[in-house]
Amino acid sequence: MILGVDAGSRTLPEAEHLLHTVARALGLPGGTIGCTHFVPAGTGEPHIACSLAVPGPVAGLPGVPEVPDVSWALAERRAGPLADGAALAAAEHGERRAGRVVTYPGRDGLTGTVSVGALLGGSAIERVLVLASPDPPGDDVLVVTAGHVRPVWRDGLMTLLAMPAAGGRIAPAEVPNPTPCCADHA
Repeated sequence: MILGVDAGSRTLPEAEHLLHTVARALGLPGGTIGCTHFVPAGTGEPHIACSLAVPGPVAGLPGVPEVPDVSWALAERRAGPLADGAALAAAEHGERRAGRVVTYPGRDGLTGTVSVGALLGGSAIERVLVLASPDPPGDDVLVVTAGHVRPVWRDGLMTLLAMPAAGGRIAPAEVPNPTPCCADHA
């Protein structure tokens, strides 16, 4: 089952904090698949909701003191003013059609530089694609992780999007601390 949660997070770090907080409150293991999802404008301001794979029914979302106003959706059950965003996150995750995967089995082992083969064999990531490349990288290509590997759901597969890096290596396309737009000339 997929649980969607939404507290109206405005930034990815804020949404990731919500994801980890709810996972801890539910007692979920560290390898639980958890995602962030962009919620478009329509019923309010655009923001980021989260989803978590849960082992079975949850008797309502337990109290999360750190996030008292969290909305949630689980199957047909919903609660809170942002339940539509939570339901969108749960649906995208459940259908494996969208979402940025933050927590997943094998994530903690993806530090430093690892080969594509080791990444695929040691984690839940099912595919690696290099931006602007027609073919996937070989298993022996090295991935410079910088300790930050955030795959996405694409074509029903947990997919790491990567970009070329120095020395014939690749790196995840999402970097851990991106420079804000216009930071050098604002």
